[in-house]
Amino acid sequence: MTRNVEGLMLKVECKATQILHHLTFNIKPSTFLVLLLFSCTANRDPKERLEFWALGREGEVVAEMLADFERANPDIDVVVQQIPWSAAHEKLLTAYVGESTPDVAQMGNTWIPEFTAMRALEELAPTVVDRGDYFPGIWATNVIGGKLYGIPWYVDTRVLFYRSDILAAAGFPRAPRTWGEWGQAMETIRARRLSRYAILLPTNEFEQIEVLAFSNGSTLLNRDGTRGAFRQPPFAQAFDFYIEIFRRGWSPAVSNSEIANIYQQFAQGDFAMWITGPWNVGECKRRLPAEMQDKWATAPLPARDASAPTGVSMAGGSSLVVFRGGKHRAAAEKLIRFLSEPAQQVRFFELTGDLPARRSAWSAPALVSDPYFPAFREQLERVQPLPQVPEWEQIATAMFDRGEAAARGTVAVPAALAQLDAKADALLEKRRWMLDRAVITR
Repeated sequence: MTRNVEGLMLKVECKATQILHHLTFNIKPSTFLVLLLFSCTANRDPKERLEFWALGREGEVVAEMLADFERANPDIDVVVQQIPWSAAHEKLLTAYVGESTPDVAQMGNTWIPEFTAMRALEELAPTVVDRGDYFPGIWATNVIGGKLYGIPWYVDTRVLFYRSDILAAAGFPRAPRTWGEWGQAMETIRARRLSRYAILLPTNEFEQIEVLAFSNGSTLLNRDGTRGAFRQPPFAQAFDFYIEIFRRGWSPAVSNSEIANIYQQFAQGDFAMWITGPWNVGECKRRLPAEMQDKWATAPLPARDASAPTGVSMAGGSSLVVFRGGKHRAAAEKLIRFLSEPAQQVRFFELTGDLPARRSAWSAPALVSDPYFPAFREQLERVQPLPQVPEWEQIATAMFDRGEAAARGTVAVPAALAQLDAKADALLEKRRWMLDRAVITR
């Protein structure tokens, strides 16, 4: 049996050799060339392969949306790679250094200055989308040195969450609109023991300090982003107001790691107010008891005084960027335009809870009919980008560190502000050197 099989295989091999020999030496060269070209191209995928890196939950959801894009663009095949948020920054840096970046990527808008400084991103034309349909403060997070490097995909900011029943008992049928009203409400809640604390400001979060500073007109750094502006009156006054909240016992000096269950404590009245972001709308709906669902609300941040309609919050969220040197620029821009369409922005919100970057998408019933989102819509008209320097996250860490020390009484406010300026100036030393060198070499 084995010999028969071996013999049959030998005959097949010999016959194949004969056929190949015959084809090679007996067909016309021109015909052979056509056959060779056909064999090389017949198995080639005619679609353009576009690599898209998306982060966290957004990476799972966006894959569901791309079938419509690929039907409208049958010549493009989008390959999505999902990256956990915890590893995203390092992976994007490693990909850039290793020259293995994707064609399109989701990027936190606070990272854009860093990647722009490395010359990792392509400049985009503002005409890729309708610029006028975006919130100005959000759009500005993507503009570095007057050039556009990202298109806002979804937005994030901070507003005031509050127990409407507790504030009503304190004589405030609506949320406070100025710092003066805010202070009165907090003192009334404390004095009448309507809640254990009037507000919760976790001491290991810097966002609360940032939004108070923005609301008081601070830019956090000086005009060219080379030195801290923390001892200047706009920041110093806001920082003092922040520390006063702890001094008066309106907030406990605790970090969020010391809070067992923030939703349970909000429900049981351990605190009446809280500055947080849009993800907590869904969390409060899920985690607060049924009897509490009509006892909490959201509002824009209080303004410094009555001269402004609201306070100023931070411009956060994620953008879509194109890396330098990519070979699929036109296809990448098509994908960005698709994901930026108002209908897709609404669909993305319904799938993830992430807030749309385009104003026109906010007319969707899912957003208009929900009582908790109008505060975000109003606040998004008054948001400000964080300083656009790569060192900002390190400076922000120092901000909450000194804020926590002052809140716990281990350092005086003037000393904390001086230390903040010194830390920022040290971190920005290289930036000053580079800017000075650029001036000299012009």
